[in-house]
Amino acid sequence: MKKIIALVLVLALCLGAVSVMAEGTKVKVGFIFLHDENSTYDLNFINAAKEACEKLGVEYVLKPNIGESEACYEVAADLADAGCNIVFADSFGHEDYMIQAAKEYPNVQFCHATGTKAHTEGLANFHNAFASIYEGRYLGGIAAGMKLNQLIEEGKITADQAKLGYIGAFTYAEVISGYTSFFLGARSVCPSATMEVTFTGSWYDPALEQEGAIKLINDKCVVISEHADSMGAPSECEKNNIPFVFYNGSAKDACPNTYIVASRINWAPYFELIINAVANGETIPVDYTGDIASNSVLLAELNETAAAPGTAEAIEEAKAKMLNGELKVFDTATWAKDGAALSSYMADVDTDAAYTPDTEVIADGYFHESEYRSAPYFDVQIDGITLLDTAF
Repeated sequence: MKKIIALVLVLALCLGAVSVMAEGTKVKVGFIFLHDENSTYDLNFINAAKEACEKLGVEYVLKPNIGESEACYEVAADLADAGCNIVFADSFGHEDYMIQAAKEYPNVQFCHATGTKAHTEGLANFHNAFASIYEGRYLGGIAAGMKLNQLIEEGKITADQAKLGYIGAFTYAEVISGYTSFFLGARSVCPSATMEVTFTGSWYDPALEQEGAIKLINDKCVVISEHADSMGAPSECEKNNIPFVFYNGSAKDACPNTYIVASRINWAPYFELIINAVANGETIPVDYTGDIASNSVLLAELNETAAAPGTAEAIEEAKAKMLNGELKVFDTATWAKDGAALSSYMADVDTDAAYTPDTEVIADGYFHESEYRSAPYFDVQIDGITLLDTAF
């Protein structure tokens, strides 16, 4: 009898661990992705979705390769009709179609990454989320700056040749915030660093990203990073022995000699938050920003083969200062525009059709990025960074 009772208790505990949703509302989540696993951006979301849903024991549906078009609305509506009480989409251009679906399905929660309109739409069932990835990019920039210092110390370049390269997708605030924070991280350890930025006009295009890398390498950029989603640029850097800082996943296996480190957003904490909220009848935040402290901003394992000596220690020191509030990524004492420090800046936070600046975002000596809404709004072109093209 004791063995039977013990077995029943063990089974009960296991069932509780596997399905923590048992006592609340049954949850089914539908995920909409712009691309599939071939895109490092989408793969990062896909992995987090599986991790969170399997951890919490909830049913989920994955819908990859859904464009920023009416197709997004149709898929969102189909998922709602199929019993999903949470529908999530991962790309900026999905937002208006998600809002359309949210208006038609008021009992379904629609959550959207990188969007800007949840805090002004006033819909109880539409939510935006992002993370302070600028913190991770700043730390990645420190790794790049340490590499520049190593190249200078070894006599491979001079201090005035410490030029970074960066491949961006579009000239959106999200990308500007990213490349600026990366640059400021590099500058924090290598003061002579400058940077050139080229754009592809696409979130995912291996050929264009490779071409961007070639352009930067030919222009004598000696360390490169990107805000794009393929292996096009890292592969070209490996081929040319150019150190590279990646985004959204490790490239160590494919580029063992040049890949240094990568930053990424960990979406699993957010997915767990929204699942638990729906299960327990709680409110999902209208505009959610994850950060390093919430384990939403991560760095992949450092590749010691390519990283400069002392890089891990420099990153940990900066991370500790971020966590205790001593280090602000966009501290206005560390950057200037047209030769002058900024003490005031009106940003476009409450987005309208004309992208009208509406909110003061500099206070206490730093630019308050992703505090007034989750999606980035830092769009200042600071000194030290040269844009090679601005068509996108």
